[in-house]
Amino acid sequence: MIRRTFIALTAAAALTAPAFADGHSKDIVDTAVAAGSFGTLVAAVQAAGLVDTLKGEGPFTVFAPTDEAFAALPEGTVETLLKPENKDQLTAILTYHVVAGKVMSGDLSDGMTAATVQGGEVTIKTEGGVMVNDANVTAADIEASNGVIHVIDKVIMPAS
Repeated sequence: MIRRTFIALTAAAALTAPAFADGHSKDIVDTAVAAGSFGTLVAAVQAAGLVDTLKGEGPFTVFAPTDEAFAALPEGTVETLLKPENKDQLTAILTYHVVAGKVMSGDLSDGMTAATVQGGEVTIKTEGGVMVNDANVTAADIEASNGVIHVIDKVIMPAS
């Protein structure tokens, strides 16, 4: 637990450069680390063994929950998901936040659905603000060398 907390804190605090300052020369993982607000997501990606995948060629579209989004989950949820015996469940949740291909905000339309890497679908709403399922998109079109990140304010969960 201490190691995971240290990893999350280190990822969140180590880089003091402005978020996404150098364009999109970094991959999705490095872009998330540099932003400083995705420490929990990065720790979860590491625990699930998805770092190499998200550093791969892609392109990927990632709906990235912030640290605050993970903190809003019921107490103990993140710690439980980070345990090795829950890797499959963690992987399913994380891959539910990823769509194959590079989907920019201009490509979205109200009511459209997108197949996730996990196998489920997310629904996009564009009226009254952009939403992915029930999560608000708080920042869009953050380009990385292998895709795009859209920041969301809630962890979205696949149907069980």
